Amino acid sequence: MKILKHAFLAVLLAASAMAASAQDKVVYHVDQAATQGLKGLRNIRNHIDTAPDTKIIVVTHAEGVDMLMEGAKDEKSKTEYAPLVSALKARGVRFEICEITLKNRGLKKEQFIQEADFTPSGVVRISQLQSRENFAYIKP
Repeated sequence: MKILKHAFLAVLLAASAMAASAQDKVVYHVDQAATQGLKGLRNIRNHIDTAPDTKIIVVTHAEGVDMLMEGAKDEKSKTEYAPLVSALKARGVRFEICEITLKNRGLKKEQFIQEADFTPSGVVRISQLQSRENFAYIKP
């Protein structure tokens, strides 16, 4: 009986530790900078302001990569994306660019801001984050 009691306490402690270390994880999917860029960056800022411990990865592909290019601006407001991205990166947000998109569009890594990282396939990355790492999915 004593062994059973100790085993039960060990399970409770382990479950408690796992719950305490749980972290929300979210992947933001951006494939259209013109319609999702500024709105998405503002959503992410609000997300981090409200839940600062959230792990956020922004995966861009197709025309979504445009928001991470050097000198990129929102078409309507002319707001530069780079300072917003830099501020979010400083708060732990990760930005990834699809290398398939680069190849298909004839773009070079040097055309993008230094805060951006690269992933072989944006779509594969999103699916892996969801299925293997239990990331929630948001498309702004």
